[in-house]
Amino acid sequence: MPAPRILLVRHGESTWNAEGRWQGQADPPLSRRGRAQARAAAAHLPAAAAVVASDLDRARETADLLVTPHGLAVVIDVDLRERDAGAFSGLTRSEIHDRFPGALPDDPLRRPDDDGLLPPPGWEHDDDLVIRAWRGLERLARTLVEVTAAEGASHRAGGDPGAGAVGIAVTHSGLIYAIERDLGLAGGRIANLEGRWLERTPVGWTGGDRHLLLDPSHDAVTRPTSL
Repeated sequence: MPAPRILLVRHGESTWNAEGRWQGQADPPLSRRGRAQARAAAAHLPAAAAVVASDLDRARETADLLVTPHGLAVVIDVDLRERDAGAFSGLTRSEIHDRFPGALPDDPLRRPDDDGLLPPPGWEHDDDLVIRAWRGLERLARTLVEVTAAEGASHRAGGDPGAGAVGIAVTHSGLIYAIERDLGLAGGRIANLEGRWLERTPVGWTGGDRHLLLDPSHDAVTRPTSL
C-alpha cells in the first residue's frame, strides 16, 4: 500500500511573532499579515485527504483559512500544540537576555563553553515534546491509511487508482524543529506557512524537503526567531 505523506506546516504570523515575543503555549491570535498569508497559501495547498491543527488559535485559524476554498474540515489535535516555553513565554529576546542572562545562544554574555539554549523553568524538553508530536502524527497517518485503503477498494470496483493519501498538519515551529532533530534533519529557521514533508513508511517515519506555501515574489514571507 502506498505510504501516507504529511506536510507539517507552521501557522501564519501571529501578533506575538510580529512583536518578537516567545509564545510557547500562550494563545495570541494571527496578525492581519498572518491571515493574509494563510489566505494566499490556500491557493498552493497540496490536495489533501485530511487536515489537522493544533488547538492554539494561531494554528486553528490558519488551518480554517487554508481549507475554506477547498471545502475540507479541520480536526483539532492538542498533541500538535507548541512546546511549552516556560518562563520565556511572552518575552522578547532582549527581555530574555535581561531576565535570564546567557540562556539564549545569541546572548552577548554567553559563556564560550555553553552549548545551545539553556532551558528556563517550565520548558518542555524535546524528549517529551516528540512523544506527543509523534502520537498526533501517527493518528493522522492511520486516517490517511484508511483513506488510501478506501480508494484502493474504489479502484478495484472500477474507480481511479489510489495513491498514498496526503495530510496537512498545521502546527508550530518548536514542534517542527523537534521532529526535524529527531529525524536528523537540518533546515534553519522555518517561515510562517512553510512546512516539512514527512512520510510514514512500513518501517518508520522519514523526512522529505521543506515546502513553502507562499510565493515570495508576491506574498509576505516572515521567519520569526521566537517560538
